[in-house]
Amino acid sequence: MMANSENSVLVVIDVQQKLAQAMPDGVRERLINQIKILLTAAKVLNIPVIATEQYPKGLGPTESALQDNLPIGTNIIEKTCFSCMQSEDFRYQLAATRRKQVILLGMETHICVLQTALALKSENYSVYVAEDGVCSRSKANQYNAIQRMRHAGVVVSNVESVLFEWLGDASHAEFKTLAKLIL
Repeated sequence: MMANSENSVLVVIDVQQKLAQAMPDGVRERLINQIKILLTAAKVLNIPVIATEQYPKGLGPTESALQDNLPIGTNIIEKTCFSCMQSEDFRYQLAATRRKQVILLGMETHICVLQTALALKSENYSVYVAEDGVCSRSKANQYNAIQRMRHAGVVVSNVESVLFEWLGDASHAEFKTLAKLIL
């Protein structure tokens, strides 16, 4: 199954300042750069974006570099539940998109991303996780979560693959603009 720009919604989970600072050296910067690629593509291709924050009083706001790249009008959903699907606001925003492919990015892979992916699968969404667009403090925890998601039927992909699946063809009107993001 390939990601389709007409049926996708991009979900950025809990990329918050204090949590990001707890990531291993270099991981934070790589993650933010990868997420910015798909946020930019989502804006250009009119793909809805949903963003969440896990207990922002404790973990701080979404990283400013990502806030600056969110489409105008994106409401960041505050939550305390680990699975986004337990948030009524999230469920409402997701249902309002009327799209069935959910592309997941964010942190931490083995907690909020994993629980969200499994809950989405249980409700018959097509779920994709960009392996290079998620992270955990521990590489072992991240690897375990990726394996669990793969075994549950989540499509484990990467940022570049999702981008080119959304485009579909080098003749796409936005190909040259978006290909610059990764070259």
